[in-house]
This record gives sequence, structure tokens and C-alpha cells, in this order.
Amino acid sequence: MEIDEEKIDDCALALLFLTMDRDQRAWKSFDWAVLQRLHDKGYIGDPVNKAKSVWLTEEGAARSRALFEACFSKPSGKDSV
Repeated sequence: MEIDEEKIDDCALALLFLTMDRDQRAWKSFDWAVLQRLHDKGYIGDPVNKAKSVWLTEEGAARSRALFEACFSKPSGKDSV
């Protein structure tokens, strides 16, 4: 099976939204290679440190929220169950 790393990165970034606080820090409990790619793309600060959290850039925080909503939100409206 060939893995699409872009999709993996998008899902990881979306899930960082779950633990992101008001200072745009989130628990860095993902694969190190994924975190490094997100850092290389400019979405998070350098994940290589002793902290258990990682800082999301403005662009990263906005993309994280958008991806989370796109992937995990329920449809709104009276037809949804």
C-alpha cells in the first residue's frame, strides 16, 4: 500500500486542533516524521525540544481549525440526525 503523506499531515494537523489552547500550543503526540513535515511546511514551531507541546503558527492554527471542521464536523440543519 502506498501512503499519501499529505493526507496524513492534514489529518495530524486537524487533530492538533483538539488539544490546542488559547496560546496556540497543542500536545505533540504524533509521529516525529509527521511533526517534522508540519514544521517544514511552516504550520508548527520546531518540534524537537523537551516540551510536551508544540506551538502552531497563525497559518497552522487556521488550517488546523479548517481541516478539523472539514473532516469531523456534523452537517448542520434540520435534516441532520
